Amino acid sequence: MHPDMSFPKIDIYNHVMPPAYLELVKRHGKEPGMIKRMSNLKMLWDMPARVQMLEQFPEVQQIISLAVPSPDMLGDATQSPGFARVANEGMAEICQRWPEKFPGFVASLPMNNPQQALVEMDHAIDVLGAKGVQILTSVQGRAIDEPELFQIFERVAKHHQKPVWMHPTRPGSKPDYVGEDKSKYEIWQVLGWPFETSIAMARMVFSGLLEKLPELRLITHHCGGMLPYFSGRAETLWAQLGSRSVDGAEAEVLKRLSRPPIDYFKMFYGDTVLGGSSSALRCGLDFFGPDHVVFASDCPFDPEEGPMFIREGIRSVEDLDLAADDARKLYFGNAAKLLGLKSS
Repeated sequence: MHPDMSFPKIDIYNHVMPPAYLELVKRHGKEPGMIKRMSNLKMLWDMPARVQMLEQFPEVQQIISLAVPSPDMLGDATQSPGFARVANEGMAEICQRWPEKFPGFVASLPMNNPQQALVEMDHAIDVLGAKGVQILTSVQGRAIDEPELFQIFERVAKHHQKPVWMHPTRPGSKPDYVGEDKSKYEIWQVLGWPFETSIAMARMVFSGLLEKLPELRLITHHCGGMLPYFSGRAETLWAQLGSRSVDGAEAEVLKRLSRPPIDYFKMFYGDTVLGGSSSALRCGLDFFGPDHVVFASDCPFDPEEGPMFIREGIRSVEDLDLAADDARKLYFGNAAKLLGLKSS
């Protein structure tokens, strides 16, 4: 397929930080490096400059989501609901001011307060018009499949019938090895984030979350983390679950699932945020299939602070020489279905 810039493109996973929320990050943030990064990244919070930058890509619209740190990373269970409201109202204002470029946003939730997370979800979707919700791969280090969080997934899937965006989290303060006080060489992000995504996906599969909520639509950042590349390993080794544990208890997990584990992993969606690597994207497409991959950029977290990941993301798709129908699904059609937009 020759590059066709006339294809409409929905960038379904990119990030902003409304100025009022940035001020909360400066006051309450716990990671100095993160505060520095967010404060210096102009395209994250200067939306007039962001809109001007996007003029290079007239066919691209962005569904915006909050950059980390999330509300529950900033405050305790009494503070995070207010922080989430600031973020969501700020993103709604951005969409109202520039609807042609930002036709929707993804709500952030105070996940360390599940009851208030439900309240904020309802407000963000029903009042502010959010297209879905974003969760992180853990809640202050706690597992995403903890029973008290199930109600959040159930409500977004069954009541609102909206998708979930899943973003990895792993702090730089978490060391790579025992005996060290922090991660080195930004390993925590470059390699740690795809690992955390894969862990969260596995916990959702083996806890039975997708068995209980087959209607749950979940978009994984960075095209499913490690799973596409390690799909053969995942399929063959998890088919023997329990064979390596002393008591074999985990073998019972397979009996509670109605399908092979690998089938549940293919229920997730993967985005195209792979640093412009067409070979990695081909791997993701082979794993998820053309109906479960969506175009995304991770803007503005690239070396050019804005346009590079959009441009290189498009190039990585074009390098695959996809059939026109598959390219349209990836750029627009799959996202349109997830977001409830017209696909024509």
